[in-house]
Amino acid sequence: MPRHSLEIGCTVSQILLAICLCFTAVVGAAVVQAQNGDAELLARLSDEQRRNYAEWRQARSAFDGVHERYWADVNARRAERRRKRGTGEAFTIADFIIPHPPKYVGPALRPDIAKLMAELKPPVPETPIPIVADVLAQAKQNYNFVPRLTSEREFKRSYAAEALAVGLTKDQVVRVYALETGGRGTFDMQAGFDPETKRGSAISTALGYAQLLAANSIDELIRHGEGFVSRLGLMATAEGVTRERAAELAAKINSIRAMLKVAKSVPREWSEHVKLSVTPAGIGIHALNIDADIGPWLQVLKLKGLKDLADKSGRPNMTGAEIELMNLAGPRTGLEMMEPVAHGTSTANFFSQAGYYRNGIVREKSAAELLVALDKRMNDNVLKAGSVEFAAVFDEIISGGVSPVRAVAEPMPRAGIAPPMPIRAPAPPPTARPSMPVVEAAPSPLPRMEWAPRQLTEQRLWSPLSND
Repeated sequence: MPRHSLEIGCTVSQILLAICLCFTAVVGAAVVQAQNGDAELLARLSDEQRRNYAEWRQARSAFDGVHERYWADVNARRAERRRKRGTGEAFTIADFIIPHPPKYVGPALRPDIAKLMAELKPPVPETPIPIVADVLAQAKQNYNFVPRLTSEREFKRSYAAEALAVGLTKDQVVRVYALETGGRGTFDMQAGFDPETKRGSAISTALGYAQLLAANSIDELIRHGEGFVSRLGLMATAEGVTRERAAELAAKINSIRAMLKVAKSVPREWSEHVKLSVTPAGIGIHALNIDADIGPWLQVLKLKGLKDLADKSGRPNMTGAEIELMNLAGPRTGLEMMEPVAHGTSTANFFSQAGYYRNGIVREKSAAELLVALDKRMNDNVLKAGSVEFAAVFDEIISGGVSPVRAVAEPMPRAGIAPPMPIRAPAPPPTARPSMPVVEAAPSPLPRMEWAPRQLTEQRLWSPLSND
């Protein structure tokens, strides 16, 4: 594998030395560029401001070169690990970068110059992130699908029953919930909104207890959609089901079949699912997470998939933090991070460049330190109201105080179709709760990270490197 100038043993001092060497090389080029490309800016600066700007630009150009080579090395080693994974070869320490990405340590740009640069820079149109109201509207428009809503406790009860039925534990599920939602999440919670006040602005399409992205919903539908259809069919014909409820389930089956047709119209690759997820039809599929019949199962199956992959990789009895690591970085990438050879290496090895800089818990940690940080945050958040209620619901089901599921005789499903889960016993219809209100709020400015490229620190949306 080709190696770049930043080798595995490089230290912060070596990085600084490289910056100094590059600094000298680019001085002349930076000055020419400043004179030719920033004429309008330079014309509005005083002599003192020009000196500060020239010094900053020269140092920044030198740093950017070092920074780009660092990430090029990260990407090259990631490609090599992918090749080794495919051939069954073991990883070595040379397959990882140990130090964290370099930070900019040169002269600072004066605030008055930065303000003027921002005024002269044409505004970049921001692509709005769909919110829950958009998800519901697209589900209705594209698939005639309106999620069945329920109370928060009933959604948790369904979720817990599904989890226990597939072998997930109370500790695994509650701790993932605690981290993903801050321990206060509602079933219609979207990332960026406070689940109690409903105020905020969307920072991604992450939704629900497991905070699945819209692309995750598409991926899970392709994997399990036929099982959803089979299960809903059994629910519609179960003893005691009213005619109205049966008609509702039949309509839901038609909607899911339409969603499946769209989801399968693109290649089964994570990048294609990401592309589809920003289209109206893709956004509409995301509404499955909110539905009382499908949402708990959909999200539980995502967690079960992580657990199953870990089992096959020789890692049974995963902790909540370990499952979350796979959820955060991507399933196979998360497993890479848990290998002993990777423990002391930078988390930059395992995330896209944008993802690394946008997720505060990831930055400047080793793989082992990130796992510890996830566990600590879970410890704090399991004490919050939503987590406490979720744990109590699990205890009710485990103790036998509540019997939310019953076995149903069913034929052997066709090959390739996920078997239906047990069907819940009939219960009084819950009081529907409204979907998350749409709150118009001015987005708070994102913190600038001077050591990161500006185009990365201005991105609001990030997702795992892949769904592997």
